[in-house]
Amino acid sequence: MHPLNRFIDSMTGKRVIVIGDAMLDEYLYGQATRMSREAPVPVLEFTERRVIPGGAANPAVNTARLGARTTLIGVIGGDTAGRELHTALAERGVDTSGLITVEPRPTIVKQRIMAQMGLRFPQQVARIDRIDRSPLEDAQRRAVLDMLTRCLGDHAVDAVLVSDYRSGLIDSALGEAIVAQCRASGVLLAVDAQGDFDKYVGCGVLKCNADEAAAYPGAPLQSDSDFAHAAAALADRIRIGGGVFVARGAAGITVGVRQDGDLHAQHVPAGHIEDVFDTVGAGDTAIAVIALALVCGADVAQAAALANAASGVVVRRLGNYAPSPDELRAALRGARNEARTDHRSIHRPSPQPLSLRGEGGSRSGAARYATCCRGDPSGRLHIGPSRRGGPIFRAYPHL
Repeated sequence: MHPLNRFIDSMTGKRVIVIGDAMLDEYLYGQATRMSREAPVPVLEFTERRVIPGGAANPAVNTARLGARTTLIGVIGGDTAGRELHTALAERGVDTSGLITVEPRPTIVKQRIMAQMGLRFPQQVARIDRIDRSPLEDAQRRAVLDMLTRCLGDHAVDAVLVSDYRSGLIDSALGEAIVAQCRASGVLLAVDAQGDFDKYVGCGVLKCNADEAAAYPGAPLQSDSDFAHAAAALADRIRIGGGVFVARGAAGITVGVRQDGDLHAQHVPAGHIEDVFDTVGAGDTAIAVIALALVCGADVAQAAALANAASGVVVRRLGNYAPSPDELRAALRGARNEARTDHRSIHRPSPQPLSLRGEGGSRSGAARYATCCRGDPSGRLHIGPSRRGGPIFRAYPHL
């Protein structure tokens, strides 16, 4: 049995609240018959329509599929799309009592036009987003916060997961209020903020992708060490208690952790993945698995390894997909390059000090430096205090 299976087993029955921009993903399929005479586009003869939960609804479906009792808090319209989203979530075991209907605001819909051309998967030829990005009224935003307060008070909640698609639900004030509520309740707050990090200073866990992480230092990130610097700097700046998880697709996940005043960073490589068809929804699955793994007692490396395995299942499917516990176990068994808790460390071959990207150093303004040292049997990269007064970034080669 894989050593990480115990965390999958423990996910059943966990209580999770997901709050964010709930959406309906709509797929319109058509058989491509010819090229149009009006424009260089295919003519599609309609074959079917399919709707699935999207946006913040997707991580809610993912946690529910893994056995967690999940409530989704968000705003929808009193329209057909809102009713379809309600139904789709209920069919997938998500509690929809936290969804607030706001008139005349429409339910967010992402409509994808899919051409069936004899391939294994159809080709997406266009996407139409129906979205109102205007901010909620104060009363509506208070209703969202009141719903979170009620859910935290009514149940023994293990984790709150924020899925912020920057679509009008969560402004800075609401983000800060969510952080304060979770800290006061002693509940893990895991955030996927689409790069809008400053609203969630002090949250427990933050997940971002490679592009979002690169936007923070304002420079390209290429090596494992570059990403480690960025993850550690983000953990420091946003005061993340549980870790910053930078999802890097096929490369795996780099984690930066702020612990006891020191900064640590490590990289968990993904296993070899073949047949990648669609990356939509992989990030939602990653944050869902990370949050559940952490509340089940996993450390950040183990949580990242589980997220890598789950994302590997998703990218073999078309559109959002929520892996089952059995599929996640199978992914762990079948990984050609299993992520291990004694994983490869990040290291720089040069012994020359390098300035660490990001904000400031210590409170005294001392710079941060990167050095390469040897001797740590754990193989983990970390930042510790230096004689100069600022933290030192050290990488210990493990291979």
